[in-house]
Amino acid sequence: MSAVNARPWSRLESESFDIVVIGGGVIGAAAARVAAKRGLSVAVVEANDIASGTSSRSSKLIHGGFRYLEQGDLSLVFESVSERQVLMKIAPHLVRPLGFMFPIYEGHPVRLSVLRLGLFVYEGLALFRSPKLHRTLSSEEILEDFPGLESDGLKGGPLFWDCATDDARITLENAIDASESGAAILTHARVTSLLRTDGRVTGVGVVDALQPERRMEVSAGVVINATGPWSDAVRSMGGTPSQQLRLTKGVHLVIPAHKLGIRHTIAAFHPTDRRVLFMIPWGDQIYVGTTDTDYDGDPAEARTTRADVSYLLEAVRAYFPSVQIDDDDISATWAGLRSLIRTEGLAPSQVSREHVITEDDDGLISIAGGKLTTHRRMGEEVVDHAVKRLRASGREITENRGTDTANLPLPGAVGWPEGDDGTEVSRQVAEAAGGRLTDETCTYLANRYGTRALELVRSLRDEVATMPLVPGRPEIMGQVDYAVQHEFAATVTDFMARRTQLFFRAPDQGLGAIGAVTERMAGMLGWSEEEARRHADEYRREVERSRRWRED
Repeated sequence: MSAVNARPWSRLESESFDIVVIGGGVIGAAAARVAAKRGLSVAVVEANDIASGTSSRSSKLIHGGFRYLEQGDLSLVFESVSERQVLMKIAPHLVRPLGFMFPIYEGHPVRLSVLRLGLFVYEGLALFRSPKLHRTLSSEEILEDFPGLESDGLKGGPLFWDCATDDARITLENAIDASESGAAILTHARVTSLLRTDGRVTGVGVVDALQPERRMEVSAGVVINATGPWSDAVRSMGGTPSQQLRLTKGVHLVIPAHKLGIRHTIAAFHPTDRRVLFMIPWGDQIYVGTTDTDYDGDPAEARTTRADVSYLLEAVRAYFPSVQIDDDDISATWAGLRSLIRTEGLAPSQVSREHVITEDDDGLISIAGGKLTTHRRMGEEVVDHAVKRLRASGREITENRGTDTANLPLPGAVGWPEGDDGTEVSRQVAEAAGGRLTDETCTYLANRYGTRALELVRSLRDEVATMPLVPGRPEIMGQVDYAVQHEFAATVTDFMARRTQLFFRAPDQGLGAIGAVTERMAGMLGWSEEEARRHADEYRREVERSRRWRED
């Protein structure tokens, strides 16, 4: 595997691409992967980092959207469960089965019999290829598995299965695969203008966010706008204000796992507005979410508020009345924005999650809406649209339509043993480490990097590289080296929040590791003392923003 981190600045300046994708979220990365696999020349320009927006701040689920059945959105459910099956096949190290318990009480808006029927339809749309088929538990069986759960009025409930994922890493692996297939991926580079020839968009103007004096123009046959919450702003660069999107904010908070002691996700109706939210087991932690409220501020400044925390904790306390949770139990929060297609007269949670592809009069192609689960298909559809536009414009392109990304494993799944739950790859990683790493770290690396963990372990260049970044946790210093050399990491925040999940999972959100991580990255990237200090301070501000709800 070759290093992919060198910023392809000169290539973007000198080459004319078939497609330029604005945005390095999961949709942009998926589109780049599709295009590169088909043999098209493609570049991605991302203002921040791969997955730095919504794509690292979701509920981290690959699911069919069971609740969409209530809205009659069968096509979206069918598409989602079909894509869930694909992702389980091409990314088994990242897409893992997750059980969902839906306890039903007297007075709930959905009867247990209706829920069972809905799950039969749900699994039927998946052609009964769900990770496991559902079963209905009695109240006694539920309380045996969830001893702290409210028992008063509990009638029973179904246990059904969807999947969990690491949203930032599945985005990253799409980008890595695109890069290794020929795509040029430039992060921390902001598009400032749309270039035009005879009224048609033929490229973008770019400024380097890491070296602001550096600017260039990138030429393309077509430009795809895949910027999520920033989609309207990019379309408005054409001179016509766009208001296609309705942004809604989803918030999650992290608490210790022992507080609830749950083995499966609890799917719960909020006690005030009856909206469905989840309490999701996450190793030694649980995260709770999500909210769904309209948002009209700067997408870059979306954060958790005291009202968000109170809303989520109200649900936790309603279902686990004996559990005491205070502010100090909340180790981290995150807030992400859904880019929904504007529909008037509906509550945020009622707005469709379907995606839409539009083409403006100047030829700019935008894709908006959708969900994490369907990212691969969305990437295919927007590239199909772009290819039609390229051919209509007379551009000669070479396209290999025999390549189907539904059958191509993501990089970490190449060589993954069929049916392995991670045990065999963990064993291989431990063998490659030769006793230098703990069993916990070997398992962690296998389940995060897949088979790429073998290359990572073999690249550990010194004893320091094997040392833990946070006492008691499995992350090691060698991941810093690998992130810089192979995973586009260019800042401390890139590494702490997205190449690892220390921002979310370490008790201090990784602040104690900042000095060591910054020093290691500075040595590899040639930062001055001032640059190193700036990158460390940037991460501290990110942590502070996630904690600002305490001051509301």
